[in-house]
Amino acid sequence: MASTDSKPKPERLPITVSKPTPYTFDLGHLLANDPNPLEISRSEPLDVSLKATARDGTQSLLNQLLTTCPITSSQQGVLLTLPPPTTVLPRFKPLPTPKPPTKWELFARKKGIGKYSSRPGAALADKERRKKLVYDEEKGEWVPRWGYKGKNKSDDEWLVEVNEKDWKKEEEAAAKGSSIRGLSRAERKDRIRRNERKMRANERKSRKSGGG
Repeated sequence: MASTDSKPKPERLPITVSKPTPYTFDLGHLLANDPNPLEISRSEPLDVSLKATARDGTQSLLNQLLTTCPITSSQQGVLLTLPPPTTVLPRFKPLPTPKPPTKWELFARKKGIGKYSSRPGAALADKERRKKLVYDEEKGEWVPRWGYKGKNKSDDEWLVEVNEKDWKKEEEAAAKGSSIRGLSRAERKDRIRRNERKMRANERKSRKSGGG
């Protein structure tokens, strides 16, 4: 005996769509254009007519995709390759204007320096040089990653991470009215002075050995 509460199955709609004027498609944009007038029934709500029209357009678009586009199988699943779009869409914003050349670029173009040089391999050498640069957002310019005026040697950083073993140095520096940043700069300057003294001592030794 069948249950009286069972709901009837919804009517299965056909997969073919027939219109007086055929659809036009831009499969690259997944666009189906219906040139037929919109038919609205007075005996049914407006949403019913709109849903039926949208359903027919979607079904026609799927039929066109499955019958005209190449379909391949891969490890990721079944892939359908779309053709290039044919409809030109308007831009929301205008095209970006090219940046005016900097003073250095004008000078390099005039003197034939870097990528503006006519020497063989100059453009490649300039490209390799640019790989060593990094953009500094605060200064608004490209600076070296390392070395003189490098990004890794900026003294304008307001926060420095201190290791646990450096806490003692920090306390000693605070007692002297300084900080570990000041100690780092002082140690670097002291190391430079020591190296300069060693160089002068080596020069004196070499002169004495050469004179002997």
